[in-house]
Amino acid sequence: MAALFGSRVRKLRMAAGMTQAELGRRTHVVSTRITQIERASGAKPTLELARALDNALNADGLLVDLWPYVHRETFPDWSRAFMAYSARAVNIGQYAAHVVPGLLQTREYARAVLSVGRSLRGEEHLEERLSARMERQERLDSSDRPEVWAVLDEAVLRRPVGGRAVMGAQLDRLLEVAESPWVTVQVLPFDHGEHDSMGGSMTVLTLPEEAEAVYLEGSDYGQLIEESAGVKRYSAIYDRLRAMALPPKMSLDTIRCVMEGYHRGVSVPSGVRRRRVAQEQLQQSGGWRLRGGGGRPSRRGARP
Repeated sequence: MAALFGSRVRKLRMAAGMTQAELGRRTHVVSTRITQIERASGAKPTLELARALDNALNADGLLVDLWPYVHRETFPDWSRAFMAYSARAVNIGQYAAHVVPGLLQTREYARAVLSVGRSLRGEEHLEERLSARMERQERLDSSDRPEVWAVLDEAVLRRPVGGRAVMGAQLDRLLEVAESPWVTVQVLPFDHGEHDSMGGSMTVLTLPEEAEAVYLEGSDYGQLIEESAGVKRYSAIYDRLRAMALPPKMSLDTIRCVMEGYHRGVSVPSGVRRRRVAQEQLQQSGGWRLRGGGGRPSRRGARP
């Protein structure tokens, strides 16, 4: 796809009678950057550059339309199908076993996460991945934003990815996004013990046509499940994880305590205290019930 993108840029540039240097001036990059794009070498173009090229070459949106397919090549094969599905999903339910989900990461936290792994090919590759991840987050501010429900294993909060300052800022970001009516965050505490998804993370995607898909992910693998029996099985596991996790308000209190702990040495509330406060909150809110006789858990009076 990068080669196809570069070929289209070259043909459009030549048809317009422009040199690489002239196109570079119009798009505010050096001529060697245009050479790299046309030859599909070096770093892939950012979305901003794709838009600038499209405007300079009067491509009528062609280069912008091609860009998503180019930037997906930045990631391993097994993650591209998931990214295509999540870009269309109306509901994204996630269980995160090790790190904060990509849609909710700060830039510095994302940099730390993406800087490790066997598939990383160097600094330019890291910058491509980081740019693509940040651009994916823009959908949360768009009119077609999905509803996001994230269940975080307590390990996600306790591991200081990027260092204490980066992790503190990331936890603050979680508290911020959880204020949105479109984002719900729960914490699955250590003292719950074993559960059905200890091997890795899981995402349940609901598409506009109400079809569902499940994506399972480890440190260096991913699997997209679309067949109905597998989707039903993992959706049930995800529902149980949500039921096991702390209620949203108690989860945010836990995040605050961990965040303060990075600065003051404050420990996470004990399991006994968490259960007592959770029970009090449930009694005050009228409890939880299952939608549709066994579907996703929701609160009485919660948003639809």
